[in-house]
Amino acid sequence: MSSQPLSPSNFKDLFDSVEAFLFDCDGVIWKGDELIQGVPKTLQMLRSKGKKLVFVTNNSWKSRSQYAQKFQSLGISVSQDEIFSSSFAAAMYLKAKDFPSQNKVYVIGGEGILEELQLAGITAFGGPHSLVQEDANKTIDLKQNCFVEHDKSVGAVVVGIDPNINYYKLQYGTLCIRENPGCLFIATNRDAVGHMTALQEWPGAGCMVAAICGSTQKEPVVVGKPSTFMMEFLLKKFNVSCSKMCMVGDRLDTDILFGQNAGCKTLLVLSGVTTQSALQDPSNNIQPDYYTNTISDMVDLSKLISGSLLHHFVVRWFAPSIKLKRYGCSPLRSRTIL
Repeated sequence: MSSQPLSPSNFKDLFDSVEAFLFDCDGVIWKGDELIQGVPKTLQMLRSKGKKLVFVTNNSWKSRSQYAQKFQSLGISVSQDEIFSSSFAAAMYLKAKDFPSQNKVYVIGGEGILEELQLAGITAFGGPHSLVQEDANKTIDLKQNCFVEHDKSVGAVVVGIDPNINYYKLQYGTLCIRENPGCLFIATNRDAVGHMTALQEWPGAGCMVAAICGSTQKEPVVVGKPSTFMMEFLLKKFNVSCSKMCMVGDRLDTDILFGQNAGCKTLLVLSGVTTQSALQDPSNNIQPDYYTNTISDMVDLSKLISGSLLHHFVVRWFAPSIKLKRYGCSPLRSRTIL
């Protein structure tokens, strides 16, 4: 079934049937550090109508608290409890697996992963920097006697977006996964690209994950979208059934598939990665329920709906009175509205 462009009629049906809107961030709320036009008004309108808002991002570079600070810096009030990042999902996955307290986690990724793991009571190192070792600045000199020592207590390697990835990190992560018995390989997500800046797309975590897949010959456990792992926490936190949720995103293979896998309604916005031509390409088999240009279209559609209801009220209530007076008759004192 093909997607429907969002319109006043189907938006009303969608709006009335949804209690919680789940928003991706990159390409939906912002691009880099720039807000997409109309976002504050859209979120304010949805809150004023009693809708719950949740922000579900695959970008693992920041923690939930860091994302809350970013929202604040852009003039939007979002609480940490409304944010579900793939960095948080990685920590929650290990908690759910009863990760042994004596084991450590090696991180190829950002500070967000390290912070979420620490909050979960899990010892982690690596990332962009570490008190133990400055992995981001390490280089490899492949001489005959070159040898990398690795920590045998590492029980998991978590890989996310890492602008500081290098050959040393790849070797360290590979050694842990291949040589430490039972070592888990966890990917925050496998996004090919992302809007790391406002001007263009950049390589996403998928290429870092693919590098470790290639060197270990193993596939990771993916905790971000489209995996429904995060949905378990959303359901517990907000007590809303999936059928009353709408996932709003700019990527077909992560955001929209995540919503479909969980049984949510789905809305694709064309403000990020996916173009309308890509959506309508015959080879694309991921079709959202609806699509529109940006989330700010929801404000315009809401106004149109309100305007049509007002027009309906005027026609049903005042027009008969005007017509009756024209013929010297008294109007009825009351009429059924709508």
